[in-house]
Amino acid sequence: MKSKIPVILIFSRLIIGFLIIALSLITIENYQAITVVLLSIGLLTDIFDGIIARHLQISTQKLRRMDSTVDQIFFISVGLAAYIQCPEFFKTNASKIIILAGSEALIYLVSFLRFRKEVATHSIGAKIWTLLLFGTLIQVILQCQSVILFNLCFWVGLLTRAEIIAILFILKTWTNDVPSVFHSIQLRKGKTIKKNKLFNS
Repeated sequence: MKSKIPVILIFSRLIIGFLIIALSLITIENYQAITVVLLSIGLLTDIFDGIIARHLQISTQKLRRMDSTVDQIFFISVGLAAYIQCPEFFKTNASKIIILAGSEALIYLVSFLRFRKEVATHSIGAKIWTLLLFGTLIQVILQCQSVILFNLCFWVGLLTRAEIIAILFILKTWTNDVPSVFHSIQLRKGKTIKKNKLFNS
């Protein structure tokens, strides 16, 4: 049963994402507080599914690929819910949001063209950006606006997307959990890289 915990956490994040969309479509009391709590739970499942999988020594490529795909669906769901509730924010920042979404789509395109697999680098930079995205979404949900945090999220997002693309071009074969460009260079040279047991498999 323990071996099923990471998968349960991954799919619970998928359910939470769809639930947040559903809540945004109906009028309920304390919508913002409920959504922030659900978003926070979703983030925690994202953190602990990998930690538990590594602890149980079941962190396989299939599981890491599933985790990446569900992460995308989860944050897209939260973004869609935020748009339903706060459309003006998205209209005001449409160009930056489109650029950021385009850069995210580009890394998947590069990964599929190079390796016929979705991206699952789980880089340190991407983890930092996820936290910024989390904070930005909370601010938008609560206030229907974000300036400083959103702009920080935008620029860090572009930098980390660029790093992931660089990693994908440097790697000779598809590899999951590559912490940084430096580590991808080491892998290309055939060297074994040291990974943090807490954050990388």
